[in-house]
Amino acid sequence: MSLGYAEKLSYREDIGNVGMSELFDPPDILQAKIEELAKFIEESKHLVAFTGAGISTSCGIPDFRGPTGIWTLQRQGKPLPKADMPFHRAMPGLTHMALAELEKAGILKFVISQNIDGLHLRSGIPREKLAELHGNSFREICSSCGKEYVRDFEVETIGMKETGRHCSDLNCGGKLKDTVLDWEDALPPKEMIPAEKHCKMADLIICLGTSLQITPACNLPLKSVRGGGKLVIINLQPTPKDKKAALLIHAQVDKVIAGVMQFLNYKIPPFVRVDCIQVSLSYPSKKKRYAKWKLRISSIHGNKAALPFIKSVEASFPDRPRVKSAFLTDQPFKLQRETLRSKPFRVFLKLNFGNGCDCSSVELDYPIDFQDSTEYFEHGKGNVIESLRNRALEDATCGHISPIQRKQMSDSKGTYTEYAIVTSLVRHEYMALEPKALISNGTIEKRGIESIEVEAEDLGKRMKLES
Repeated sequence: MSLGYAEKLSYREDIGNVGMSELFDPPDILQAKIEELAKFIEESKHLVAFTGAGISTSCGIPDFRGPTGIWTLQRQGKPLPKADMPFHRAMPGLTHMALAELEKAGILKFVISQNIDGLHLRSGIPREKLAELHGNSFREICSSCGKEYVRDFEVETIGMKETGRHCSDLNCGGKLKDTVLDWEDALPPKEMIPAEKHCKMADLIICLGTSLQITPACNLPLKSVRGGGKLVIINLQPTPKDKKAALLIHAQVDKVIAGVMQFLNYKIPPFVRVDCIQVSLSYPSKKKRYAKWKLRISSIHGNKAALPFIKSVEASFPDRPRVKSAFLTDQPFKLQRETLRSKPFRVFLKLNFGNGCDCSSVELDYPIDFQDSTEYFEHGKGNVIESLRNRALEDATCGHISPIQRKQMSDSKGTYTEYAIVTSLVRHEYMALEPKALISNGTIEKRGIESIEVEAEDLGKRMKLES
């Protein structure tokens, strides 16, 4: 949950119970419940997951109603926490990735989320198997044709307002709107209809990290119970639906799901984050001896879109030592120089990453040739990203970069090239004796189940309260 989202919401006095004490099942009882849940899952024919803010706290995102939740602190008159991790860099946690694995295996049929962090989509849950009831801070939708756009930056508005961007479909061009609901906004039928359908079909619904207080979303799981299905609630605080549950587990969601996956003998897949950039080169068509050219490093979502994961760009010219190098800190990153037109050369770019990336920078050789001999290509975005992910997992490092496509500009002389970059890699393991992961220079080590409780403590230390 973005702290900015809480500030953008309209004022509402009645937000339900907040700041309740957390409950923890004793270890022996917890283990028995984990095994019982695993058996429920094995026997299920139509499993649905219903998720809340509690599954994202281990990702560095504060919840609402916990002891240090956003609404709890607001009610107590205390300042909101400051997160070290930028919201746009939050990555799917153990539970997100476990659910994605269960979906891939055909066990999990549908996910209903009340979260606006977009982490289920990032984890690999297909859009058609996901209902984001309250929206997604990184998703826009065209008000005319309904086309969706998933961004790598947080959309600026909430309340389904116009964002100032337009649909890229040449036959449409409609205005884009954000998808995050404010208090009085009705749940979108596109999300609510399939959610209701799958709840009625479900023989098992698992509620993960949700207080089940926000209506009408909180009543969806009961549709399964009325049809004879089982309801399981995993939450650290009591909920109004506890009496309806066939199984009630008071523990950290990640710890429960790690145990379930181990019992079912399913591995929890790693998460590889791939971000994209566009490098464009423009120059005059007149064939003079010298060419004044411009190089621009920007978002693939448009020239006015933010490129949040890059902090600065260093440019140098190994083939042209007399050409002045540059250190760019303002977005969009733009470089302008004048050089001889007759000789091709390279620009050496060092992209320095911001907070939240698992490696500090990546280096790129960008060729410049004014003789119209540039090679154009189209490798396919999906193929390039899949190849990069495999390389990152094989090497256990991030920082890999690969071109996706290079095309000629339609409105001026020049080219643009899109690149994909592996900026983060996280492994989740459930072997009890394995140490917690260490990330150093982009190298990832294994991470164990015993680290999950430690991570919660570490997160509390990372969330610094203003005094």
